[in-house]
Amino acid sequence: MTDAAVCQSLEAWFARAMRPLPWRVSLRDPYRSLVSEFMLQQTQVSRVLEKFEPFVERFPNIGVLAAADEEAVLGEWSGLGYYRRARMLHACAQAIVENHSGVIPSGVDELMALPGIGRYTAGAMASMVFGDREPLVDGNVMRVLQRLHNNADQQTDPKTIKWAWERAAGLVEASGDPGALNESLMELGATVCTPKRIQCERCPLAGMCEALKAGTTESVPPPKPRAKRKELFCASVLVTDDAGRVLFEQRAPDGLWGNMWQVPTIERDDRPTASEMGQAAELIDSFIHQTTHRIVCFDVYRCDSWEITDGQRFLSVDQIDSLGVSNAQRRILEISDTL
Repeated sequence: MTDAAVCQSLEAWFARAMRPLPWRVSLRDPYRSLVSEFMLQQTQVSRVLEKFEPFVERFPNIGVLAAADEEAVLGEWSGLGYYRRARMLHACAQAIVENHSGVIPSGVDELMALPGIGRYTAGAMASMVFGDREPLVDGNVMRVLQRLHNNADQQTDPKTIKWAWERAAGLVEASGDPGALNESLMELGATVCTPKRIQCERCPLAGMCEALKAGTTESVPPPKPRAKRKELFCASVLVTDDAGRVLFEQRAPDGLWGNMWQVPTIERDDRPTASEMGQAAELIDSFIHQTTHRIVCFDVYRCDSWEITDGQRFLSVDQIDSLGVSNAQRRILEISDTL
């Protein structure tokens, strides 16, 4: 198995098997590629496909995005989750306008100096958009490389990460098209060499795969150790006025769901009691919302009598749709039949 043979097999397979994604065109648009890379972080392609075109229609270029209010950006991002990415993309656009005259830089070092761009995103942009021989490694790429070489080391081990980047760099140097090579590695990991239900019969690297030869594809790479997620309790109150509008408030800028809008909510490490919500509050539902680092337990109350404080205001369904609202809050509104 040579790097050149691996690259040739991958690039030929990708040319015929790649999914037709709206940011994946023969001449890559730097702005659309940048937006897609931010959206695709920790999010399935199917979810991104729902949000990508509306987002770039609302903010068609770097200048428009940079000039937009953060609230508008969060509103268009609403439903994708991981809202810090939206804030970082907004900050990235502003930095590109301020420091690069609105032109997305092509070099890895310049890209990594921008807000929200790390080594992976810089490598993706440099190779796929600008054709540079720059590697990239994400979870899909690491899985493909570990199975290809039957490397059973833990993915989170710094030595394994270093090894993966070195292997990715070697492949890029041997490739005919570094952008296509990098995309093919990600595509293979996303569609064929998946964590479960592996489709080795469809894999262009099956004849070279050391894990397949050894019969270890199910155990390589080993599962990542799960970090214990913190439990958080939220008591949320649905208050409506005579016009059917819902009372909302904006969260603080920092922390979980920063700057997002929500119905009045008490949030803490222990569960608020019904008595704390007031005699007029009626518990109507409970559910659990899980994030990467937290298990959030929601109790949803309805209240016909509520003392409105500064910063709280009644919003219509149309107004809510234009704001940044988390998936958990959307579920609360669905419980109330507001959405």
